[in-house]
Amino acid sequence: MQVDRSCVVSSAWCSCLLLLFSTLSTRVTEVGGTHQSIPPAVVKLWASAFGGEMKSISAKYSGSQLLQKKYKEFERAVRVEEIDGLQLVKRLAEDMEEMFHKKAQAMKRLVEAAEEAHLQHEEDPNLQYEYFNAVLINEVDDEGNSVELGGEFILQPNDHFNNLSVNLSLSVVQVPTNMYNKDSAIVNGVYWSEALNKVFVDNFERDPSLIWQYFGSAKGFFRQYPGIKWKPDEHGVIAFDCRNRKWYIQAATSPKDVVILVDVSGSMKGLRLTIARQTVSSILDTLGDDDFFNIIAYNEELHYVEPCLNGTLVQADVTNKDHFREHLDKLFAQGIGMLDIALTEAFNLLSDFNETGRGSECSQAIMLVTDGAVDTYDAIFAKYNWPERKVRIFPYLIGRESAFADNLKWMACANKGYFTQISTLADVQENVMEYLHVLSRPKVIDQEHDTVWTEAYIDSTLEDGQDPVLMTTVAMPVFSTKNETRNRGILLGVVGTDVPVSELLKTIPKYKLGIHGYAFAITNNGYILTHPDLRPLYGDGKKRRKPNYSSVDLSEVEWEDKDDTLRNAMVNRKTGTFSMEVKKSVDKGKRVLVLHNDYYYTDIKGTPFSLGVALSRGHGKFFFRGNVTVEEGLHDLEHPDVALADEWTYCNTDEHPEHRYLSQIEAIKLYLSGHEPHLQCDKELIQEVLFDAVVTAPLEAYWTSLVLNKSENSDKGVEIAYLGTRTGLSRINLFVVPDELTNQDFLTAEDKEGVFNADHFPLWYKRAAEQVPGTFVYSLPFNTGSENKSVVLASTAIQLLDERKSPIAAAVGIQMKLDFFQKKFWTASRQVHMHKYTPGLVTLYDYQALCWVFSESSDSGHTLLDPYFAFFSAMKWMLTELVIFLVEFNFYSWWHSDLTAKAQRIGRSMQVPCDTEYPAFISERTIKENMGHLDCDSCIKSFVIQQIPSSNLFMVVVDNKCDCSMFEPITMDPFEIMYNESLKCERLKMQKDRRRPDTCHPFHPEENSMECGGAVGLAPSLAATLLCVLLGLFPR
Repeated sequence: MQVDRSCVVSSAWCSCLLLLFSTLSTRVTEVGGTHQSIPPAVVKLWASAFGGEMKSISAKYSGSQLLQKKYKEFERAVRVEEIDGLQLVKRLAEDMEEMFHKKAQAMKRLVEAAEEAHLQHEEDPNLQYEYFNAVLINEVDDEGNSVELGGEFILQPNDHFNNLSVNLSLSVVQVPTNMYNKDSAIVNGVYWSEALNKVFVDNFERDPSLIWQYFGSAKGFFRQYPGIKWKPDEHGVIAFDCRNRKWYIQAATSPKDVVILVDVSGSMKGLRLTIARQTVSSILDTLGDDDFFNIIAYNEELHYVEPCLNGTLVQADVTNKDHFREHLDKLFAQGIGMLDIALTEAFNLLSDFNETGRGSECSQAIMLVTDGAVDTYDAIFAKYNWPERKVRIFPYLIGRESAFADNLKWMACANKGYFTQISTLADVQENVMEYLHVLSRPKVIDQEHDTVWTEAYIDSTLEDGQDPVLMTTVAMPVFSTKNETRNRGILLGVVGTDVPVSELLKTIPKYKLGIHGYAFAITNNGYILTHPDLRPLYGDGKKRRKPNYSSVDLSEVEWEDKDDTLRNAMVNRKTGTFSMEVKKSVDKGKRVLVLHNDYYYTDIKGTPFSLGVALSRGHGKFFFRGNVTVEEGLHDLEHPDVALADEWTYCNTDEHPEHRYLSQIEAIKLYLSGHEPHLQCDKELIQEVLFDAVVTAPLEAYWTSLVLNKSENSDKGVEIAYLGTRTGLSRINLFVVPDELTNQDFLTAEDKEGVFNADHFPLWYKRAAEQVPGTFVYSLPFNTGSENKSVVLASTAIQLLDERKSPIAAAVGIQMKLDFFQKKFWTASRQVHMHKYTPGLVTLYDYQALCWVFSESSDSGHTLLDPYFAFFSAMKWMLTELVIFLVEFNFYSWWHSDLTAKAQRIGRSMQVPCDTEYPAFISERTIKENMGHLDCDSCIKSFVIQQIPSSNLFMVVVDNKCDCSMFEPITMDPFEIMYNESLKCERLKMQKDRRRPDTCHPFHPEENSMECGGAVGLAPSLAATLLCVLLGLFPR
């Protein structure tokens, strides 16, 4: 959107209409003496005539005066109450606590069933068992017979599961593509975990609001209920491995501080360095928001992968992990590996960082990625780690040679760690996972079934075209309870269930939060779980997830709180209040409302979350109760022009399956009949919506009379009259047939800002509430197409009492054609040009923005980063080994260099997270009129600004003789905030307040630390290896 300062018309004066979008530039001075040539009195007359005409039309067709009168008639029958924000947030927290507790109890039943089933099961290496494989169900061979592990599996669409086809009686089992689905360990695990089926079904019957329930096995398989068919990607691959999901890792292990040492000596050239990079990247995948890390490369010197972070650890959030991944490509191999100085640095780093109190203060580990160690370095371990052995060592031997395996395994065994050897890229993920099972041992031995909750994420089961669903997961670990394995601390897996964030919003009575009020929740790390300003997606058409959508901090949306007072109090699980003035952007950032918010917050017990409620001062702090009979209310609620907010919960129709097909109005009728005791409804909200239905009912007859008489008048441009009340009730009347509507999307589900949603009132309702009572706010919706297809909205608020603190009872308005609006303006001002303009400027910030950058990337890099595509690379490597079997390892690097260091570089544009700022414009109500001129070098352009009565509009009349086209247009386009290198470094180091998880299990005295891995030994025969690779390349 931009402002053109010139008005090109035939007359000497140009009259322009302000729709409150932009601002006047510099070079404006007060008019005086000879510069004044526009009579202000004439402009005032025009503004008055136009304002009176538009108010008359808007009031007539909206029925605003009738509705105000009807609410006045009920004034004595209502009771106004001030909202106690603190009590409200406490009650909401209790409701959410109860809901979360139900989910956790369901998981506890799954844990008990799984551990009992495993206790009764005897491992059988020869067990043969047919199960429903999620990929193979309902698949047939060329002869029409069911394939092995397939079979007929009944699937039916179910609206509770996003209309996906599911089986509510059985679960399915998914096995990652790189694993053999009839492996003995998997078959045994699948067999005993069949006992979970009946618990899945029982949980769903007890709590029909449950959605996906699952068990992720430590062996790699994933059991999911209800059963659903999985589809491989276009390459025939399903890369999903439950063990690297956050819910699994958080439940299986305790928070940890990790230093990753990467050998970049000369012997690591070629494929070894590529495998090392992928190993480090996979380790990063296993780190979560409660973990801290750093990466140090070493040869004869130490090289912090991010030099700025020398001597410290950073939180393992998405942004930091991605930042380090970018730097991994810059590693190159040369020189001699001096592991002793690297280990010394790592121990000192962990010790020093732990003393600051800023890390996890729980488990500590050193990950060593190398192709060998010439010594055991016991002197270093004796100095820094023995006898407590608080830091675990996890060596990853890269390559096929086993000459140094004994030294590395000794390090692992002597320091409660685990040793693995990684020969190919395809080995990476499975071997990296081993360390998680070691870190889980203390928790298993303690038999501590800690309940964990994840940050918000987007449901990945949705099909194309479906709206995104934000989730959180509750998960609990499952342990082996067999006496003979107690000191081994065997983790069997993790159970979990998804909880849609929308279910949290259902517990929030939006009608009690007011027009601008909202509820929000954050995690122990300060990241947003739910907030109306969270924007996890981007793009037009098919939306895509933002890279860092799950780690948006509260301070990035409530950015006016410069000292993080609100954020820190909530992170530390305090209960209290906070106030500040805020600038709330609406209409996709194009408009701004200046409000004074009061915040109330408390913790949600039994979870890592804290809940907050924001109430705007003035009308937002008051609520009123009306009272009508049920018979009256139901009669008026059932009118065809009445609708209720789709996303508000008047009655909980999800609780029982028989209620899921009821509309909210049908559910209210059923509830009030008293014939359905199991239907849970908000009695207070229903009483108020019945009251609103009765008070607003006369508008139906009023609008109908206007339709019948409309042919007799000239107001053919008015298309829709609409009404909304504080209880989410709306009425709509069309003055034209639907096909003739200029804006077909207005007040439909596609117009998300124009309807009542779970977390906000309609935009026109919000803006009307901030307008002076009795006046209309006019707006031209953005992105409504060409001018002849555009519309103007006129809305006004209906107050219950004649004072500022009065609750807003409703808002009404009309939609009219833009050309109709223009004609009225032209008639009043006797001019032929229209212009957008406004007098106030503020700066807004967007810390969830995306900016375009040009990036060079390797055309083979993506392939190497996917362990499944890596099979091809592995085959190429092994063929090379066949040719030069006895030749030094690094001699062959020239042959596969196209897959590693010398990959062709290509450039592409991509969007990356960034911070932006942009101007926004507000109306100064104190300015009634103003005069001035613009100095355009060769001439002076005079202007007069006059407020249009009973509106948010200003009329601008400009002397058209002077050409000011030299000035650049004023835009509202955002621009990126650029940070210099020093500031970037400080931002990386900056760590906001966070609260550690309540439990920690770093080690256990009964732990059997001698189960610490083993060397692969000499390489297997080439034929056998090739056979395994080929099996992995074809679908099972």
